[in-house]
Amino acid sequence: MGLMDKVKAQANQLAQQTREAAEQGKAKLDQAQAGRRGDQMLRQLGALVFAERTGRGAPDSQAKIDQLINDISAHERENNLNLTADPAAQSGVPQQPDPFAGPAGGAPAGGAPAGGAPQGGAPQGGAPQGGAPQGGGFQGGAQGPDAGGSGFGQSFFPGPDSGGPTG
Repeated sequence: MGLMDKVKAQANQLAQQTREAAEQGKAKLDQAQAGRRGDQMLRQLGALVFAERTGRGAPDSQAKIDQLINDISAHERENNLNLTADPAAQSGVPQQPDPFAGPAGGAPAGGAPAGGAPQGGAPQGGAPQGGAPQGGGFQGGAQGPDAGGSGFGQSFFPGPDSGGPTG
């Protein structure tokens, strides 16, 4: 096999790889466009349902909702999509826990039960029993390590009841 034959074979192989890569890229682009179109229809559906549930729907809202549901179902079938699945699960990206969500037990992050009163009867944040929470000012009396950001239950700006220097 001569040098030209080897060059020609490599060129053919490279051309085939280029065609395959272009086809894969087009398929990904088509899939992304189909997903965006599906997301757009879901947003329209959500807006219509929200308007209907809050008493702001138009007289033909229910018909539009039914039509969008049919359109979305057809779009899913045509494009082999599942628009109701979690987007992070579809993309393969691991989901991070919500840093603003409370603990898994359902109680707020400050340790208080759902009713809002601290457990054990004593206010958190170091305030004396029966007294106002320490600080004031910037936190607005919020308590617990997640309440203000410093984690000490005290505001950066002392309030009038903080026992700071008087004037």
